[in-house]
Amino acid sequence: MAGQVPARIANNLINALKGGVVPRTGLEYITVGRTQEINAILHDIEMIGEGGASFRFIVGKYGSGKSFLLQTIRNYATAKGFAVVDADLSPERRFAGTKGQGLATYKELIQNLSTKSKPDGGALGLILEKWISGIQSSVKMQYPAEEGEAFDRHVEAQIYAVAGSLEGMVNGFEFAKAVVLYWKAYRQDDAAMKSNVLKWFRGEYVTRRDAKEELGINFIVNDENWYDFLKLFAAFLVGAGYQGLLVIIDELVNIFKISNSVTRANNYEKILTMYNDVLQGKARHIGFLMGGTPQCIEDKYKGVFSYEALRSRLAEGHFATDDLKDLSAPIIRLQMLSQEEMYILVEKLQNIHAQLYHYEPALTQEDLVYFLTVEYNRVGAETHITPREIIRDFIELINILYQNPGKRVADILGDNSFQMAKGGIPEEEIGDAFLEFEV
Repeated sequence: MAGQVPARIANNLINALKGGVVPRTGLEYITVGRTQEINAILHDIEMIGEGGASFRFIVGKYGSGKSFLLQTIRNYATAKGFAVVDADLSPERRFAGTKGQGLATYKELIQNLSTKSKPDGGALGLILEKWISGIQSSVKMQYPAEEGEAFDRHVEAQIYAVAGSLEGMVNGFEFAKAVVLYWKAYRQDDAAMKSNVLKWFRGEYVTRRDAKEELGINFIVNDENWYDFLKLFAAFLVGAGYQGLLVIIDELVNIFKISNSVTRANNYEKILTMYNDVLQGKARHIGFLMGGTPQCIEDKYKGVFSYEALRSRLAEGHFATDDLKDLSAPIIRLQMLSQEEMYILVEKLQNIHAQLYHYEPALTQEDLVYFLTVEYNRVGAETHITPREIIRDFIELINILYQNPGKRVADILGDNSFQMAKGGIPEEEIGDAFLEFEV
């Protein structure tokens, strides 16, 4: 029996998975397999915390668990004291474009800024307030007798020290000025000014003139400089007590789908800039995870590999195979979960569903094997079936059984025998597989 899952999280898990989307919370209750891949990325995260940087592509077919893995890593990173920003690319959100698509991606990333205490995004204001409170507490410990203006001067000196450390970076002077403005608004309890500074950080000013009038900053985030601002945020977050910044961008296929070759190349050029910064040590305390399908990476006409400078950096050597993967390479390729791993996953889902609706799990080992045998023997399943489809079918099955207690699995799936099924999981292997993956 799985550990007790809070009802809110159980409900979110079941509903999201039934809808074919990846839930943002509770993934630790249903994670199966991917041990090597997760360990490789967690090593990257440790290096980011020590001042390094990382860049990985997570590549897998639709429904293979790519987005699931990205969200799992996101949750782990926030639990370890990192800030995380994430966004899905779309026709309106790219790395570069002529209609503000790069800025739109930045806005989405900052809107989804998450921390351990605010895991669902929108953490920018909280981070700034926590940072100021932390400095105030530090000053209080250093100068316990100081009060009023003298205390504020010590706080301001520390805030200027953090801001000053940013000024040597590209666009750092303006970023530092905004940080100090927020502190002054905080001290004066000026809600309007705090709101304007947050608006500036989020890239919501349309013109430099507006920013100049409201903040005295003759500069705004735009399509050309938004990536520099992510690096600034990483440096600031470390100064504010976080381990670093993890940037997760999914759906790279939307770059592959761009019909204009020049626009595609501009987007790949931006990816190359990020990748080079990481490898050349120009970025610190920041990591990038980008999710895409094999085609959007490998297609030599429209994919990432169509951009020669990226292809030459990312192409694998001669010795790696599906069985012997190099998990230190910039591209991590996800294989489909094995049938044994899928068995463990559907068993976990049955237990969570039973906890949510307050009943004792009724499906036997034989029932679960029967379900998976039917799934894997559908026409074309060998090459096309994905964990997403199997999960969706299984939740539909247990929903129907719960709502119709007189029905059996065979009534819904059909009464085919195991002996006639091809490619199913041999029943005698399930026990060994279960032990192997549960330990």
